[in-house]
Amino acid sequence: MRVPLLLPLFTLLLGATLPLAAGEFAVLKGEVEVARKELVTMVLYRAKRDEAQQKLVKDTANAVSAHLAKLKAPAGRSAQFKELKETWEAFKLTRETELVPAILAGEKEKAEKIAAGIQKVRLEKCYALMLELDK
Repeated sequence: MRVPLLLPLFTLLLGATLPLAAGEFAVLKGEVEVARKELVTMVLYRAKRDEAQQKLVKDTANAVSAHLAKLKAPAGRSAQFKELKETWEAFKLTRETELVPAILAGEKEKAEKIAAGIQKVRLEKCYALMLELDK
């Protein structure tokens, strides 16, 4: 079984969380975590790389984008809000055009490099910005 070999990637993807704060950006953070959970499921379980799981991966990321589009920058924090939106958009684009295709193609090393590299940096930045925006 290949699941133990993917455990470091799973740990890396799940390890990038921060404590949940109260407020509208905390709700958004929860949605990001659901989107990440669906992707991690796809990574860990080959049987979960079917069309239904691919749809869940896409739909959960789209839900984050839709929620983010409805939010407004808190007073005095428009720069951080803009950075959050831009970072999420870049994260989602890489996820859809590079990471998911690598997972589906069985390109484990490529997927790990993307997930542990730029995607980890972006996800951590999103979490930090959401925490800051919720203060």
